[in-house]
Amino acid sequence: MPIEPFRNPTLAIEASGLVKAFGEVRAVDGVDLAVPAGGVYGFLGPNGAGKTTAIRTLATLLRPDGGEARVFGHDIVREPDAVRSRVSLTGQFASVDEELTGAENLVLLGRLLGFSRGQARERAGELLDAFGLAEAGDRLVKTYSGGMQRRLDIAASIIATPELIFLDEPTTGLDPRSRNQVWEIVRALVAQGTTVLLTTQYLDEADRLADRIAVIDHGRIIAEGTSRELKASVGSGAVHVRLNDPEQRPEAQRLLTQALGVPVHLESDPVAVSARVGDAAETVAHALAELARAGVAVTDFSLGQPSLDEVFLALTGHPADDTSTADSVDDNDEEDAA
Repeated sequence: MPIEPFRNPTLAIEASGLVKAFGEVRAVDGVDLAVPAGGVYGFLGPNGAGKTTAIRTLATLLRPDGGEARVFGHDIVREPDAVRSRVSLTGQFASVDEELTGAENLVLLGRLLGFSRGQARERAGELLDAFGLAEAGDRLVKTYSGGMQRRLDIAASIIATPELIFLDEPTTGLDPRSRNQVWEIVRALVAQGTTVLLTTQYLDEADRLADRIAVIDHGRIIAEGTSRELKASVGSGAVHVRLNDPEQRPEAQRLLTQALGVPVHLESDPVAVSARVGDAAETVAHALAELARAGVAVTDFSLGQPSLDEVFLALTGHPADDTSTADSVDDNDEEDAA
């Protein structure tokens, strides 16, 4: 259905039936979006789900093959310059020049954006300080850690403060400390009035940052809502069990499957398992007793609302980090095809 004339100034992005294909593969397959202005909107899915293609299309870097989309009321096909003047895009890999210093990168981009030399230097200093890079500003970027390069890359994206910034998997490959630093940057951007569309394959990242989340799989949005709404949609509770010995996990999975009568899933944590069980507290107590009788030591357990990992598994039939079901066009192929 074509988008009706833009009438809602509270929406940063409106998309209806958006399609982008590479050959016979529809990397984006009829996506509908209504992204509110302000806050963080999460685009959640595994590698190859179509996240990168979708945001590159919305950012006017790719021309859609079907459907319509507007950014702050401007059509991405008919008014690309108006869209580009309002958005910024930070890709999966840092795009700064490693042979320049951090300060030189920012000054160069400022000059390209029309800043005077003095204005560019002033803005570069502000951003280096704000992103915790002031002491490294005169060092070549090739000496930076991955987390420092990612922070500089985001700083480069907001030299001229955008109304909307696309962050494409900004924490992929970062250590926990660097991930937390990027999360704080995202929160600071929103506090200053910028809308953030965040693509991620990390469910905890979407849970912590996003006001609303769209789950995309094989180019299609299969669910949308707040984290709480998505968890409630699964319709059951969950039990999480952590073991003392990771080598006992296969035995724990077998025993819990028998006792609970439902599939038991291995989590990314090597000592953790989980299962959807509803509110059957007595059944869970019996299952834990079976583990104790078998000599499987449990360090802790919880019974409550399902995690986003379990929601994703329930919606798609596979874990979020399972790339075996991903489209044959992955993120690198998308860029090559572009």
